Amino acid sequence: MNWDLKSDRPIYFQLIEQIELRIISGIYPLGSRLPSVRDMATEAAVNPNTMQRALAELENQGLLYSQRTSGRFVTEDEEVIKTMKYSLAQNIIKEFMEKMRSLGYDFRQTITLLEQIEEEKK
Repeated sequence: MNWDLKSDRPIYFQLIEQIELRIISGIYPLGSRLPSVRDMATEAAVNPNTMQRALAELENQGLLYSQRTSGRFVTEDEEVIKTMKYSLAQNIIKEFMEKMRSLGYDFRQTITLLEQIEEEKK
């Protein structure tokens, strides 16, 4: 998964979102050790201080934890991950529904369109 950073929003927030997605998708599995701050910053082409700040925020949220000499690790608490996944899904759906409403689709029409698109994929 490549780092997809845009200039329209603060890099810090985008890093947090993308690390969350990497955790949810299993790129960074439960209990796994993350690469070093410097390695992650280099890979994402950002300042190490910005990456450090994003990782510290994820630690505050309980998604990551530090071990002094061993680095940062993804939480092993599946409930924390499930909660994060549910919250991200809610936000995506809310944004999607707002866009669909702006196009003139109501809830039923949106569901019908989704079903049609899913059926076309088969």
